[in-house]
Amino acid sequence: MARPIRKAVFPVAGLGTRFLPATKAMPKEMLTIVDRPVIQYVVDEARAAGVEHFIFVTGRNKGVIEDHFDIQVELEQTLEQRGKIDILEALRKDLPAPGHASFTRQQQPLGLGHAVLCAKELVGDEPFALLLPDMIMKSERGCLAEMMDVYQQRDGNVVALEQVPMNETHKYGVVETGKEWEGSHEILGMIEKPTPGQAPSDLILSGRYILQPEIFDYLALQPPGSGNEIQLTDAMIQLNNDQNFSGLQFKGETYDCGSKSGFLMANVAFGMLRDDIAPNVADTIRALLDSYDDRMGKNK
Repeated sequence: MARPIRKAVFPVAGLGTRFLPATKAMPKEMLTIVDRPVIQYVVDEARAAGVEHFIFVTGRNKGVIEDHFDIQVELEQTLEQRGKIDILEALRKDLPAPGHASFTRQQQPLGLGHAVLCAKELVGDEPFALLLPDMIMKSERGCLAEMMDVYQQRDGNVVALEQVPMNETHKYGVVETGKEWEGSHEILGMIEKPTPGQAPSDLILSGRYILQPEIFDYLALQPPGSGNEIQLTDAMIQLNNDQNFSGLQFKGETYDCGSKSGFLMANVAFGMLRDDIAPNVADTIRALLDSYDDRMGKNK
């Protein structure tokens, strides 16, 4: 029987250089999609999937993330005095339960695999979820919740998969699949950023994982790989030799908020879900598209 997934790891130590100068003094994970920080969307997804303990692997200048998941007494008192109880209750709802958030430091930027390894003592000897905070998933039901279903059926390790054009597979970690079940695949192998034309499929790893604790043993022995960093995919390739991996093919929308275009598209997509601002957003987009078409026509 599959052991329950109680803990989730969020690697939030990255420097966010693609968003400079905005991230010079603010962590990229605290940039907002509409009116909520990027990291809040990912934590919400984990909570909706039943996660109880949230582990953040931070770096220098990331203290504001810890502050975000803490009580701000002065703010709460002000909101209460002004009668803004709905906002106060919403803020309190976002907070993890006391003692259910942990923060540890990745002291050197040695890659995603190293960041995950930094969480070893907090995770302990139990399976856990790993969510990359750059990747925001939009669907009726959360990606991690769907992965939990696959995990209960298949046990072992589970990864989220997305389909991309074959000519783009060299940018990602790509999987080789075997048997196919309803909405999920047996994973036979993985390769990180394959040579163009050599990818085993058009299914890529997309930032959500359920991993057994043995992954830490492989990460501890993993030599630096691509970019001279300790790569999580390299360790999963080794673990796949000893344990089964399943892949959930995610059918929703994924926004890479580590890129400027993905971040902007996420703001538009989630803005359109808000009844209070969607009409204005839609009207503005139409006007901008008309202006763009006129400008491109003139350039011709």
